[in-house]
Amino acid sequence: MSQLIEKTVLITGAGIGIGRSTAKAFARAGYRVIVTDVLKDAGAALAGEIESEGGAAEFHSLDVTSTDQTNALVATVEDRHGALDCVVANAGIAIKVPLEELTDERWDETFDVDLKGMIRIVRAAAPKMRAAGKGSIVCLSSIMGVAYGWDEHVHYSAAKSGVVGLVRGLAVELAASGVRVNGVAPGYIRTAQALSKENSLGPEGLEAAADFIPMGRVGEPEDIADVILFLASTAARYMTGQVVTVDGGLLVGRY
Repeated sequence: MSQLIEKTVLITGAGIGIGRSTAKAFARAGYRVIVTDVLKDAGAALAGEIESEGGAAEFHSLDVTSTDQTNALVATVEDRHGALDCVVANAGIAIKVPLEELTDERWDETFDVDLKGMIRIVRAAAPKMRAAGKGSIVCLSSIMGVAYGWDEHVHYSAAKSGVVGLVRGLAVELAASGVRVNGVAPGYIRTAQALSKENSLGPEGLEAAADFIPMGRVGEPEDIADVILFLASTAARYMTGQVVTVDGGLLVGRY
């Protein structure tokens, strides 16, 4: 049976990991899901999967480092579906680089995706959201941005710390228009990024992390997706400017 789709969410970096799980969670909640990613095959496959399960989705290739591409995509989606009800700024990269090898170009690349990529999508979507008098924006930070340092990832930690300031500033600026802005800082989550030996913990390191997480396990992408969905919902209607840490008790349990 077809359902009436009344709300639209746009998710960046939705092809894999937390973005993918978030797209599926919103689809189950009755949203039309605008799946965006530079990973065209993964993004298109996800949109098709959502539709095969009875949801509504469409895939658009998006490189969040392109202002022109971002503006054009948001305009296209708004022309079709009106103001976005939710934007999930999730796209990000984390590349291991020792300090002595951290060039200006590598630093700028990380910030261009992980921080500027967020302001590009928000800046494009905010005018019609404000005019509609409603909406929710959720930005992805990290425990490496709100509490921990991460050796050989200082560019990533700095960008993810910047997300906290971005959330706070946007929340204050958009609050009077009825648009809420919050963030999520995931802990150790089983994603392709975390499983990468080259750039992160790798499979063995990730499993070892469970030993010092109070809840006894690393997180799954769905654990983050459900919190993002909550922040977009009316259950979080009086919540803005907050970055919620979702880490199985990691930060409070390290003593």
